[in-house]
Amino acid sequence: MPKIIWLLVIGMVVNVTGSSFLWPLNTIYIHDYLGKSLSLAGIVLMLNSATTVIGNLYGGYLYDKIGGYKSVMLGIFITLVSLLGLTFWHGWTHYVIFLILIGLGTGIVHPAMYAMAGTSWKSGGRKAFNAMYVAANIGVAIGSALSGVVASFSFQLIFLANFLFYFIFFFIAFFGYRSITEVRTKDGIQREKKRLVISKNFIAVLIVSFGFLLCWVAYVQWQTTIATYTQEINITLKQYSLLWTINGMIIVLAQPVLSRTIKFILKTVKLQMIVGLFIFIGSFLIASVAEHFSGFVAAMTIMSIGEMLIWPAVPTIANELAPKGKEGFYQGVVNCAATCGRMIGPLLGGLIVDYFGMSYLFLILIGLFIIAMITTLTYDRVIKKQENDNCVQITS
Repeated sequence: MPKIIWLLVIGMVVNVTGSSFLWPLNTIYIHDYLGKSLSLAGIVLMLNSATTVIGNLYGGYLYDKIGGYKSVMLGIFITLVSLLGLTFWHGWTHYVIFLILIGLGTGIVHPAMYAMAGTSWKSGGRKAFNAMYVAANIGVAIGSALSGVVASFSFQLIFLANFLFYFIFFFIAFFGYRSITEVRTKDGIQREKKRLVISKNFIAVLIVSFGFLLCWVAYVQWQTTIATYTQEINITLKQYSLLWTINGMIIVLAQPVLSRTIKFILKTVKLQMIVGLFIFIGSFLIASVAEHFSGFVAAMTIMSIGEMLIWPAVPTIANELAPKGKEGFYQGVVNCAATCGRMIGPLLGGLIVDYFGMSYLFLILIGLFIIAMITTLTYDRVIKKQENDNCVQITS
């Protein structure tokens, strides 16, 4: 990989490691330590995700306007100040306020980093986004492995650890990402003057993003309703944290096998996503009947394989469809879809579990995956129709 991609990868590892001290335990902290209901916890996480949505769109816009370096540094500054406040004040009111601001800051950072990866290694194709995805999961593996241990001593140390890792990320970005802006802006002056035009490609991105949103609605249940459910059936906090360590380890260690599979079998991004969705369904079917830790380990293992196929595929599609000069905006759209899924998921899941129970939740989630399959199969039809219409016009 190019040196620039390595800098982005290292930054992503440190960034996500810090975040992984907090996000898997948000619902548990709000429900068990602050004494709030699952529905109220879902509302708080929804507010966090809502500001992340704003940050995603604004971060993508800023990337196209002022470049990746300044966009990332702005997002880091907002997050760093919020994490510092959360380290000292994490009662109910302060927790809500700082969590909302953290959502805005991290929302700005991610689309800018993905856009930098895509534009800095055009010839890499899926490899650039897969590298960022693997980096994020290395961070998940490290952070989640340590979070359960740290939380067992004191939850206050969780907030401090998150702040310290983001502080390190600040220095990586400050000294390492300035050169990325220079590489991009050599031919980017005219790009920033272009206005967004609603095209067939953009409609295609919206369709695939909707399916991406539904996948995240289901996936986020592992961090919210399923997390709380594991506590109710006497799975310890350390064991729950270990599930995310397993998730990260599988994603990192299975990359050689995945690369060969994609190269020789899953040759198109669409096929890659469809197979991943079938695997997701299998994972949630297992989780729906699991009663012991081993069952959840099996479900998490299978789910990890599915997300390895789906999560890098969507930003790859966005990068391929993005017109020149709008790479940041398109990455902002798909990041926004993922964030909307994380926003809707906790509240929806909490309400379903509170009123109907876990069994109904799993049935609904499997239905969401089926809808995502439909969007995956149809998102590029608008592009093919446009191509066919162009051919007809030429021949006539």
